[in-house]
Amino acid sequence: MSQVFVREPEGGEAFEDLPDRPISPHPNFVTPEGLAQIEEQVARLQAEFSALTPGAKADEARVTRDLNYWTARLGTAQRVEAEPGDVIRFGSTVTISREDDSQQTFRIVGEDEADPANGSISYVSPMAKALTGKVLGDVIEVNGHEAEITGIA
Repeated sequence: MSQVFVREPEGGEAFEDLPDRPISPHPNFVTPEGLAQIEEQVARLQAEFSALTPGAKADEARVTRDLNYWTARLGTAQRVEAEPGDVIRFGSTVTISREDDSQQTFRIVGEDEADPANGSISYVSPMAKALTGKVLGDVIEVNGHEAEITGIA
C-alpha cells in the first residue's frame, strides 16, 4: 500500500488544514434575535477556546475556524427591525396556502438564523424572494408550484 494512504505529510496534521467556513456574498441582514444568536455563538466559542486543553490541536483548529466565521458575521451584521405592514419584507411572518390546500407559515430572516424545519427561511431563499414585496391575496410561483398568501404578520 502506498504511504499516501496511511500517513499524513511530514510536519502536518489533517486538522491543521481545516478550510475556512464560506461567508455568503449577500448582505448580512439579521433580526434582533439573529444578532443575539451570533453574539451567543461568539461568546460560547471564546469560552470554549479558553478552556481548551493544551495540545488539543484538532479542537483548537475547529474552534478557531468557527470563531473566525462567527466573529466575521458579527462584524458585518446589519440589524433589521421587522416593520408591521401589508407588504411582505425582511422579518415578516407569512402564511401561504398551497395548491393541495395545505398551509405553511414562514418567517423571513437572515441566512445564519434560517431554520426551515422550524419555520424560518433565509431572505435569499427562492421562497422568500418570491414573497418579498407581495401582499395578502397575491399568488406566487416557486419551483413550478403556486401558493396564495393568506396571512402576513
